[in-house]
Amino acid sequence: MATTRDLLAEIYRRLDAAYGDQRWWPGETPFEIAVGAILTQNTAWPNVEKAIANLKRAGLLEPAKLARLAASEIAPLIKPAGYYNVKAARLRAFLDFLGEEYGGDVATIAREELSAVRAKLLAVRGIGPETADSILLYACGLPTFVVDAYTHRVLHRHGLADEAAAYDELKELFEANLEADAARFNRYHALMVRVGRERCRRREPRCAGCPLEGVGGRQ
Repeated sequence: MATTRDLLAEIYRRLDAAYGDQRWWPGETPFEIAVGAILTQNTAWPNVEKAIANLKRAGLLEPAKLARLAASEIAPLIKPAGYYNVKAARLRAFLDFLGEEYGGDVATIAREELSAVRAKLLAVRGIGPETADSILLYACGLPTFVVDAYTHRVLHRHGLADEAAAYDELKELFEANLEADAARFNRYHALMVRVGRERCRRREPRCAGCPLEGVGGRQ
């Protein structure tokens, strides 16, 4: 019987063969990626792109410039991302954290020990585990696995996780069975998002012809 390690390796191999590098997370700078990670909460990525474009047009997609604005001034600029007042407050909290702890430089975060900086991020208002791990992996290049609804669904349907499994349980599943490699974690998570969107949909999954057809014990 295949082990969890074997199944995770097989899932990665099949998805990589089918889809290849997804070039995720899009963004020109670590700061842009971090902002995108906050804005993408509870919204589709195209909406985030519109909000990011607004910030760029205003010349504000830099930590020092955006940090000069109050949440009420940020909100209209990020309106396309939805829940814009809530997300503006979260961005404001992140900007305060970034300035106080790291001199406004996202790249500096990568110099700190992973578990310590993750705990600090999780203490920032509005930043949960998925957002924190997205910032650490995609903006900072640190080896922490990002789990989302797509990942959970794929694992559950292929017999690797219970439907009620918690975020940290799923994160540990990957990190205990894969080498701690940021590039591999990045690529793996992006592939899970791709198959989740196109095949392993919440309603009416497209299992016939899926790259993962036949993997695991629960289809």
